[in-house]
Amino acid sequence: MIWGIDLLILLLVVICAFATITIKDLLSAAIVFGVYSFLMCLLWAEMGAVDVAFMEATVGAGVSTILFIGAILHTSRRSKD
Repeated sequence: MIWGIDLLILLLVVICAFATITIKDLLSAAIVFGVYSFLMCLLWAEMGAVDVAFMEATVGAGVSTILFIGAILHTSRRSKD
């Protein structure tokens, strides 16, 4: 394993996780969550678990993000903030 790349991806994963729970806009949070899932996919692939990385890419970064964005776009805001 390449420790520098692992640590960089892990740092970005932690930043995305923190950003996802602190962002007020739901659409932005869903997109950052998709980035989080993609970074986890890279981490799994770099560790050698290619089958887990493939499932994370398709389900986590792909389908889940699309479903989140679709659900958010079907909701309406109560206030104008």
